[in-house]
Amino acid sequence: MNIAIIGCGYVGYAIARYWQQNSSFIVTATTTTQSRVPALQSVAQKVVVVSGNDSEALQSVLQNQDVVLLSIGAKSANVYEETYLHTATNLVSVLRQIPSVRHLIYTGSYAVYGDRNGAWVSEETPVTPANSNGEILKGTEDVLLSAESENLRVCILRLGGIYGSDRELVKIFGRAAGTTRPGDGEDVTNWIHLDDIVGAIEFVRQHNLQGIYNLVDDAHLKSRELLDTLFAKHNLPSVQWDSSQTSNRPYNAKVSNQKIKDAGYQLIHPQMIF
Repeated sequence: MNIAIIGCGYVGYAIARYWQQNSSFIVTATTTTQSRVPALQSVAQKVVVVSGNDSEALQSVLQNQDVVLLSIGAKSANVYEETYLHTATNLVSVLRQIPSVRHLIYTGSYAVYGDRNGAWVSEETPVTPANSNGEILKGTEDVLLSAESENLRVCILRLGGIYGSDRELVKIFGRAAGTTRPGDGEDVTNWIHLDDIVGAIEFVRQHNLQGIYNLVDDAHLKSRELLDTLFAKHNLPSVQWDSSQTSNRPYNAKVSNQKIKDAGYQLIHPQMIF
C-alpha cells in the first residue's frame, strides 16, 4: 500500500514511524521545511518539500497513492487560512484527477464546536466556531467532505488537545505554575494522547471509515482540576484563578468520543497521563 502524509509534523512523524515499524507500506512524507527532511527520511521511504498551494507538486506526490493523510498545522494564527483552507482546496482539486486514492484521512480539531458552556457535544451537534480560525477549520472540513465519492472515502478526526512524548503536559503548562489565570477554571478540557492519535488513524485506515469522528480521551477534566493535578504531581506551585476576569479559553465543551468507540476503537490512554 502506498500512503502519502501531507504535513509531517508531530503527528505525521509519529504515524510514519508506526507504519514503518509495523507494516510494509511505502510512505511518502511531505514537509514545507527543508531542515526537516533528514528526520523524515528516517521514517519514510520518500520525502518531498512541498507547499500546500503548489498544485503541480501535490499532483506529483499523490500519483499512485492509495491513502492520503492530511495532518497539517499552522505555524501561527495569521496563516490559518493559507495552511488549512488553501491546502484543502488544492488537495481536493488534485484528488479529482487521481483515481488511485481511495481514502483521505484528516486530523482536524474539536475547536469547530466553539463555546458550549461545558455542555456535551457529539458529531451530530451543529458546529458554532468561536472565532475566525474556528471558521477556517470548519470550512476546511466542508471542502474535504465535498471530495467524497463512490471512489473516495473521506474521514475527519476532530482531535482534542494533543500531548504525548516530547510534548508532555508539564512542558505545555509548566510556565503557568504559580501564576494567576483569568476565569474560575471550571471550563471543560478535551485532550488526546499522541499514541491514541496514531492508533485511531491506523484504525480508520484499517476499517476504511468515513465521516466525522471525535477523538478525545475519557477524562474531560476541568482546567482547574487538570492544572492542580499536574502541578501537585510535579511539585510546582498551583495556579490561582481570578473569576473577576473572563476566561480566555474560547472552547468550553464536553466532547463525546462514543462514536469512535462504537466503531470498535479502544483508547490506549483513556485517562490523562500527568
